Amino acid sequence: MALDGTGARGGGGGAATRFLVAPRVAPPLDPAFRPAVLARRALEAAVRDSGGGRSVALAVEQPGGSVLARDAFVFEDAHPDVVASYAFCERLLKSMLWSHGGSRIWVDGPPALVASLRRHYQADPTGQFDARILGGEVYLSQLEVVDADRRDFPSSAEAASLLGRHLDGCRIGFDLGASDRKAAAVIDGTVVFSEETAWDPASHADPQWHFDQVNDSLRRAAAHLPRVDAIGGSAAGVYVNGEIRVASLFRSVPRDLFDRRIRGLFGELQRDWNGIPFVVVNDGEVTALAGAMLSGVGGLLGVAMGSSEAAGYVTRAGALTSRLDELAFAPIDYAPTAPVDEWSGDRGCGVQYLSQQAAGRLLAPAGIEVEPGVSLPERLVRLQELMSRGDARAARVYETIGTYLGYALLEYRDFYDFDHLLLLGRVMTGAGGDIITRRAREAMQAEDPGAAAALTFHTVSEREKRHGQAVAAASLPELRA
Repeated sequence: MALDGTGARGGGGGAATRFLVAPRVAPPLDPAFRPAVLARRALEAAVRDSGGGRSVALAVEQPGGSVLARDAFVFEDAHPDVVASYAFCERLLKSMLWSHGGSRIWVDGPPALVASLRRHYQADPTGQFDARILGGEVYLSQLEVVDADRRDFPSSAEAASLLGRHLDGCRIGFDLGASDRKAAAVIDGTVVFSEETAWDPASHADPQWHFDQVNDSLRRAAAHLPRVDAIGGSAAGVYVNGEIRVASLFRSVPRDLFDRRIRGLFGELQRDWNGIPFVVVNDGEVTALAGAMLSGVGGLLGVAMGSSEAAGYVTRAGALTSRLDELAFAPIDYAPTAPVDEWSGDRGCGVQYLSQQAAGRLLAPAGIEVEPGVSLPERLVRLQELMSRGDARAARVYETIGTYLGYALLEYRDFYDFDHLLLLGRVMTGAGGDIITRRAREAMQAEDPGAAAALTFHTVSEREKRHGQAVAAASLPELRA
């Protein structure tokens, strides 16, 4: 049910494009960009002005009970734009699903809206992707759309855990990335040893290889400690209750072996370490926790612009949550010609705007030529080299990404309670990172001065990032009494 030029695929007409608002601050290399947050505001205003629309209630619920609820607006059944308003509900739900997570969708709205959403998740390729990943792989259940009165919705609550900030004792912190794995030995919050080891996990199909490689890093760190009281780690992917549910690190492992060995890999490692406290969460969450610990604040959203867009969130009370924080899949652009995410097949998702993929995609519009077949990391290096020489074309790439970021942050404020932002990732490296930050501020100021004034931007040095991430990961488990 993604938006197209006439409304919604699979849903008929409706001039959805008339609600797509041009931003006050335009990205120099993407004049077609139409921010999601502005489109929803425009639709809401049009529904209110029509005198015949209605508010609908939407909620997404995780199996553990954590719920995120929001209101949306749709036109009356006879209105020519009713299908477009249904498509906007689907876009809002997609952002709710990938920011918060859930396998059950609650809807208090017209029967036609409920039917349209069910059809989307059952028949549309992008909806099938969301249903398969979130339902079948993340939460091990079928994605369900429930038609109910909003008074019967589960309470809008969020499961939060005071993981982290435990600095006592002798600990190991580790991080598993796509190209290297890191491990550190930490004594009472001080890093006494750290090491990075190159690896290529995505190409290995044997679960035992993965077990041995991670355990090797743990044992190398343990050699610098008098004892090991606890182990905490972070890794790219989706983790639920310590289990690996979706992770590209293990993409070569056959599904049956994944289910038998990889899903419970960290439990197996914990047993090998005599059952000591052992906690692993998503790398974005640990990055956000590290930022919150370094800056001494809560209510912090961390966004890392690397090979993809990674995110993590720390509540105002300093807690991590059960949220997915997979903002790479959350749409920030509703333009019908928005770039397509190669994995989900959907348009306008954050990964195409706030990552190396964005930097690589924008080189051609900027007039920067690169040889065919050059990888995204190499494209970024080329961009950074040009930026270091003051190349105006490179500056426009960063200005465009910064504009994307500004409108994305306004979008994210609809789903997260934060007034601190931590920016990380290779795209933020160098002078280009300063342009991104400045341009994001300008975009927010132009559209929502209050939101711009309330937000504090944070960055950390590479040394702070490395050591802060290690300490934050190591601090995840609480020692047993």
